[in-house]
Amino acid sequence: MPDTIEDHCIQASELTKLKEGMPGEDMLFDLAELFKIFGDSTRIKILFALLEHEMAVSDLADVLSMTTSAISHQLRVLKTNGLVKFRREGKSLIYSLSDGHVTSILSQGMEHIGE
Repeated sequence: MPDTIEDHCIQASELTKLKEGMPGEDMLFDLAELFKIFGDSTRIKILFALLEHEMAVSDLADVLSMTTSAISHQLRVLKTNGLVKFRREGKSLIYSLSDGHVTSILSQGMEHIGE
């Protein structure tokens, strides 16, 4: 940590402006929690599958070669965190991405790792 103002690379007024513009601790915590959701490859696979087409749990299980139980567990996490939604079609629940933000996060992530 710099000892004096002279040790800073930017002016004190800019530092103050940056500090004031920082999101609050609650918002930063929530953002960190959101990124944790993306930290599981199974959830990422589910999101990418839903990016292409809405699907029932059994369809996702078939596409990803997983059990319906494992898919249901991960869908619950994704739904709780607002990343997927569902609609009822007869006795089945059909899952899809919640909104365009999820698509953007996935697209930007792929673009970033592709650089």
